Amino acid sequence: MTRAAALALTATLAGCASLWPGVIPAPGGDSSARDERESRQVVELIGYAQRVAALQLEEQQRELNASSQIFSKDRGAYGRVRLALVLSLPGTPFCDEPKAAGLLEPVVSKDTAAGPMQQFAGLLYAQVSERVREQRRATQLKEQLDALKNVERKIMEREPTRPR
Repeated sequence: MTRAAALALTATLAGCASLWPGVIPAPGGDSSARDERESRQVVELIGYAQRVAALQLEEQQRELNASSQIFSKDRGAYGRVRLALVLSLPGTPFCDEPKAAGLLEPVVSKDTAAGPMQQFAGLLYAQVSERVREQRRATQLKEQLDALKNVERKIMEREPTRPR
């Protein structure tokens, strides 16, 4: 099930990557070269996410370590998105979606024109943030249920002692 969820995520991301070639970069200049480079990096990151999702746990852990080292050297968008992809793999013991969202936030909130990397980071950020919200809501509901069970237990404990 974990692999299915990870593959579904990467398939969604891969499907979105096919939309980027339709973006027409500004003619000439540095932004065109930057967009082309970022487009290649995004496609590379999608393939990377698919490969890591299919790995065994030990190999995934090695990829997490490698991505952490890359991020420590490259705190730019590429390093952030790569590490966030690994940290957001569902079903892994190192899955840390709040941390992944925190890594993506600076990339998404940049004031510059949204290039392919920023668009991809925005997509990933939206998905990870939604899962974080859902997890918080599930935790909140579980706490409410536990509180209700506790009230019910206290009522049941008092009932036999009440005079009739």
